Amino acid sequence: MFLINCSSNSDRVNRAEITNQDPADIMYLNAMEMFNEKKLDEATLAFDEIERLYPLSNEAIQAQIMSGFIDYGKLKYDDAIYKFSRIISKFPSLKNIDYVYYMRALCYYEQISHESLDGKNNDLALENLDQLITRFPDSKYSKDARQKIILVNSNIAAKHMNIGRFYQKKLKYTAALNRYKIVVDNFSSTKFIPEALYRTTEIYISLGLKEEAYNTASVLGHNYPKSQWYELSYNLVNKNPKSKSFFKKFKFFNNE
Repeated sequence: MFLINCSSNSDRVNRAEITNQDPADIMYLNAMEMFNEKKLDEATLAFDEIERLYPLSNEAIQAQIMSGFIDYGKLKYDDAIYKFSRIISKFPSLKNIDYVYYMRALCYYEQISHESLDGKNNDLALENLDQLITRFPDSKYSKDARQKIILVNSNIAAKHMNIGRFYQKKLKYTAALNRYKIVVDNFSSTKFIPEALYRTTEIYISLGLKEEAYNTASVLGHNYPKSQWYELSYNLVNKNPKSKSFFKKFKFFNNE
């Protein structure tokens, strides 16, 4: 009899809790108020509670986004990436899913420090930014994503240039040339192309490959006539008496 009464009382308490529970929209407004007041830990708990109590509601989905955004703001990137990825997997047709893709890409992008560090986040940032642009080319977030891709590519090119210079100083010319070639072939929109061409010219001169040096220098002069690297390459190859007739032949140097 005692056990039955306890069970009955417990059921009445649970039913009372459910009856007195705020609806999802009110809970969401309260959670947002905590967020706006910068009570982030409390807000996170409130958003998680909405998801627990109303898992199929629109407020629950938005609560998950906000929870991920709070992690992003706290620089807890791995947690934020996990939450954004889960939303993308569960709700691919969500109206503002482009924002979720954008936030996930930002988590990778903001972990890029500088070109001398591991390039893992460079690649992941590019991959996620490309996904956003490919899936939502007209999204208001895609314009910023395109700008960030330029910056990421510049970061990757800078890393290859640093490695190339290192190999060149160590007289490991083949390894250096491979790095400079990657920059020229794959990162043509970056500022490093003129230097990569000049460094390539330097190496060819060092190896005694005069014709290759002249060809590379002529490409540099033709495409970047106002670059400092143009002037340096011109001075470099003109140490060789054959160079003047070569450049006259190709007419890439206007002062000749």
